[in-house]
Amino acid sequence: MALRHALASLSLLALLAGCGSQPPAQQTAEINGDCSVDNLQGVLGKTASAELVEQVQQQANAKTLRVLAPGDAATMDYNPQRLNIDIDESEVIIRLTCG
Repeated sequence: MALRHALASLSLLALLAGCGSQPPAQQTAEINGDCSVDNLQGVLGKTASAELVEQVQQQANAKTLRVLAPGDAATMDYNPQRLNIDIDESEVIIRLTCG
């Protein structure tokens, strides 16, 4: 539970500081400004730490982020600049999607 609060705080800080730094270059994401998880499947199965989540968000070129645990409510709106990180009960990353 504390990790989710830390991740939520981290994503809020990332939103506030997003204008001050640029993410690493990405092929598709850099061209259209949208999130891309094409090259990030290597993080599946890893435990979601605040540092790893921040790194994945930057590599995905995502402007916003949400970490979803089992049972979490999520809006159905589509945002091409948002990274969704699904975690299991043990806070292991099981899926990455944009939208």
